[in-house]
Order: sequence, then C-alpha cells, then structure tokens
Amino acid sequence: MKSVYFDNAATTPMREEVAQAVFKTMQSDFGNPSSSHSFGRSAKALVEKSRKAIAKCLNVSAAEIIFTSGGTEADNLILKSSVQDLNVTHIITSRIEHHAVLHTVQQLQAKSNITISYVAIKQDGSIDYTHLEQLLSTTTKKTLVSLMHVNNEIGTILDIKQVANLCKSNNALFHSDAVQSVGHYKLDLQNTPLDFLAASAHKFHGPKGIGFAFVRKNSGLRATIVGGEQERGLRAGTESVHNIVGIEKALNLAEDNLENEMLYIKNLKQYFINQIETAIPNILFNGSSKNLTLSSHTLVNICLPIPPEKSNMLLFQLDLKGIACSRGSACQSGSAQKSHVLVEILNDTDLKKPSLRFSFSKYNTKPEVDYVIGVLKAFI
Repeated sequence: MKSVYFDNAATTPMREEVAQAVFKTMQSDFGNPSSSHSFGRSAKALVEKSRKAIAKCLNVSAAEIIFTSGGTEADNLILKSSVQDLNVTHIITSRIEHHAVLHTVQQLQAKSNITISYVAIKQDGSIDYTHLEQLLSTTTKKTLVSLMHVNNEIGTILDIKQVANLCKSNNALFHSDAVQSVGHYKLDLQNTPLDFLAASAHKFHGPKGIGFAFVRKNSGLRATIVGGEQERGLRAGTESVHNIVGIEKALNLAEDNLENEMLYIKNLKQYFINQIETAIPNILFNGSSKNLTLSSHTLVNICLPIPPEKSNMLLFQLDLKGIACSRGSACQSGSAQKSHVLVEILNDTDLKKPSLRFSFSKYNTKPEVDYVIGVLKAFI
C-alpha cells in the first residue's frame, strides 16, 4: 500500500537535524535549568541560547519569548491573563478561530462576565476589516482583539499589520494565534505592533509539546500556571530543555530555507489545484483556499460533488489507500459536528457535501498528488 501524508496542518514530520539535536540534548544536557551546579548551568545556557535565536528570527528581545507546551497553552495564558491581570473586559474575535481561542473566550465570558464581539466573516473566509474598525471605534471598554494569522482549516491570511495598526490607533491590545504561520512566513514583530502571539514547533517540523508565547515587554501579563519562577515568572515548571533546543533548531532551519521551501510548496499546491480541477471539473474550493495570494501556500480545502450518503465512507476509503488528510482541525477529529469554520462560509447545500483539507510540506511530491487525485476520481 502506498503511503501519502497530506495532513501537515495537523502536524509535520520532524526534520532529521531537529531529531538529532533533540536526542543529543536528552543524552548530554539532562540537568535542571534551575539548578546551580554545572549540569543545571549547562542546561540553562541552552535554554537561553535558544530563546535568543528565536527572538532574533522574530526581531524581538529574548525577554519577550516565553516557552510553553504549545500554541494552546500560549493562547490560554495570553487570553486568561489579559482578563484577570490587564483588566480587559471586552474581547473581539471571530467565529472561525481555533478552539484554543474560542473555547477559552467562551469560558472567560461565563466566569468573568466579559463582553464578546464577533467580527463579521466574508464568504471567502476573510474578516470584514470595516466591521472590525467599527467595533473598535465604538467600544468604551478595555479591549483585546484575538484573530489568527493563518486559518488552520481554509488557510485564509489575516492582514496582521493592518489589524495591529487598527488596534494601536484605538488603544486596544492585539493577540494573534500564529500557529499556522510561524516557520512558514517571515514575521517582523518589531515593525508589526501586536502585543501577543502564539506559536507551536510541531507545525514547522519541530517536536510536539513545545511552543512559545511572544509577550510584548512591560505588558503586565502574569502566570496562569504557578509553582515556580521559570520563564521570567510567566510559566512555572521545569523547562523541557531538549524540546526547547528542538524548536530553536526547527525555526532556524525553517527561516534559512523559507524562500526555497515556500516556492516549492506553492508550486505543489498549484499543481494540486490544476490536476484536481481537470479530474473533477465541478469541484469547489472552500473560502479563498484556491487563491495563492489570499490563502496560505500550505493547504487547500475542497468541497467534493458527492452525495451525503456516500461521503461518510470517504475518509475511511482514503485511509485504506494510505492517504492521510482531514475534514478540519485535528483537535476536533473525534467530533461528529460539522466544521465550525465551514458553517460560517458555506451554504446549506454545500455544507452537506464532504469537504477535505489537504495540507502540504517540503516532503511531499507531485507523484503523491497524482496518486491522491486518482483515488478521489475513482471514488467519485
């Protein structure tokens, strides 16, 4: 059986160089970074070296990088502390955010009685910037805007600089879940006035269980996980040194190869689009995922012309053929509910049809695309 992995938005295979760096660190630098002896000092030095390297990639200071267990924890830290410690009483977000944001915001609303405003979403999956400006200009409450940079299901790209400037001119804080963009796009946070950002290593060929929060200096954010003074008092718990070395290695390699790999993946996505349109002429592309300017080069989301009664077996049949893709976010793969993202942008007729997300990496090839499209065509 052929094996094809087209679910890179869920997680990516670790680069060999990253795996070697992680393993080497586990063997030789196992000390606790908080210990004062040589083993601890050696581990601490690696943590701080990695922090500085990541900060350099984003053009920020090392003190503004806080290591977490991943993007979900970073989102939770930022959102919860903003309400608890920064006196935010109004959060503006969208209904197509990752559940790490949506569920946290809903929890905060239930517990803290804050106001939630949802910015309007256009049919192509982009936010209505005019509506966002209206929400910002008419509020009298301390406000945090939380909007993701690249949507994890349909790939829509937020104009992060425009939103940051809108927030700044209206005295609002801005947080962006950048889990799908860090390591795939060049981000200069010195010239983009956002306040908070979340990232996760396993989305750019790094290890699972490690990510970071960018927290703008003097923000006033405080820890939500307490029990120690690690991470400048913002995240208690012994640092995962080998994973921190892994995320640094993965991000540096991603940055070094950014242009070449972006071009390769972009060409692969365009090839996928061309081939599937030829094989299945009445296929639909959800949101703006067909557009290589408005959506990420890393994924495409398609709606197949298959009756609902046949669509239930689609993912199962693809899996039998060794093809890995998804209906939406991996975090909700066990749910029978429809994608909350597609609910916002599709009409009732198209929502009943099966939609699939194919997401690409540097390790994918055109022959793999040909194989997948052949299987889809045969199924239809």
